[in-house]
Amino acid sequence: MAEKKSLFKEFSKGIIIENPVLRLVLGTCPTLATTTSVQSALGMGLAASIVLVCSNIVISALRKVIPAKVRIPAYIVVIASFVTIVQMLVKAFTPELDEQLGVYLPLIVVNCIILGRAEAFAGKNPVLASAVDGLGMGVGFTTALFLMSTVREILGAGSFYGISIPVLSNNPMLIFILPPGGFFVFGLLMATVNKIAESRGKPRAELRGCEACPMAASCTLHNAPQPEPEQKSEEATA
Repeated sequence: MAEKKSLFKEFSKGIIIENPVLRLVLGTCPTLATTTSVQSALGMGLAASIVLVCSNIVISALRKVIPAKVRIPAYIVVIASFVTIVQMLVKAFTPELDEQLGVYLPLIVVNCIILGRAEAFAGKNPVLASAVDGLGMGVGFTTALFLMSTVREILGAGSFYGISIPVLSNNPMLIFILPPGGFFVFGLLMATVNKIAESRGKPRAELRGCEACPMAASCTLHNAPQPEPEQKSEEATA
């Protein structure tokens, strides 16, 4: 029973409390780019979720074999393998979706959500817990994309999943399918989720620079020694 509760906690945390988009503020680029329509948003969410779960399982299974010094390149190889498989399946069975997602489908390889979960969780936990963590984060990512795309498509295109909505389709507010509208909807959703999190005693999501990134510990740029400030010469201070 305790194990089931623990697994459910790992799954549910990615939906609201640690939502990768609305709470951890990760994967913002594909979120804003693919939420102009519900179809492309769900396609991106499903593709990323499959890669998340599969890569978490493999990385967790190999966590004791992969040397610590090359773990990041090894993680990227595993993730890239699953992204290639997903991309080939999308091209073969849903070419329209492949055209909608464009370059953002192969760019799942460098999605900080997937690499972050590999580094922060899958590389340190058992296979089952890592699979549940990946599934929860994938559901949370897909949910955020679905909510954003629903608002943007209905208001910006007057349709839902490509189906026209009477009245709205005649006078759509095109601003919502443009970048400013995307940021506006993104901000509203973040505020809503922050309110829900605060009601449960959780801190609100904030942009805290490199310290908030799950990859900060292994980032060479973040850990690089900072240059010492130049001392003024005696002549200049005189």
